[in-house]
Amino acid sequence: MSRIIRKRFGAYWLDVIIFLPIIALSLWGNEQSRLFSLYYFLPGLVFGIWFHVYLVKKYGGTPGKLILKIKIAKIDGTQVGYKEAMLRYSVLFTLTTLLSVSLLTVNFEMTDAEYFSMEWNERALYMVERVPSWHNIVNIFVNIWVWSEFFVMLTNKKRRAIHDFMAGTVVIRKSNG
Repeated sequence: MSRIIRKRFGAYWLDVIIFLPIIALSLWGNEQSRLFSLYYFLPGLVFGIWFHVYLVKKYGGTPGKLILKIKIAKIDGTQVGYKEAMLRYSVLFTLTTLLSVSLLTVNFEMTDAEYFSMEWNERALYMVERVPSWHNIVNIFVNIWVWSEFFVMLTNKKRRAIHDFMAGTVVIRKSNG
């Protein structure tokens, strides 16, 4: 496996670790209020855009990438703009937003009594069993997207993923300058 792929993989997991406090907050919030996912929906979208678009435009990558001294650049080596950063994130943003909306629809149909009568794992199964039919189609697209990203990244010389091709970007080693 190439060095850049190992660093990208490591950067992904560093970003997951960085997200742990927000994940913990979400888990806690969902135990406190049936409508927490609604309250978190817009701030969550804004946070995702800040993390995956603003930080990429401003610093050349997410914290994980920066820690591992890699960055996102345009193919010609110049700094990524908002257009490229948003294109990179657009498919994942759209798919995860749709999944969130589908889960919110189930959440709205529950009463507080139903919601709080279940443990979190029971509640998750309950909700997945009752999502709109299009949720499953979106979930299939998420899986196709993620696996296609890996496949494409492993099969081209510059180790670009589909979102890199869409945005005209590449992940490179960060220079010390």
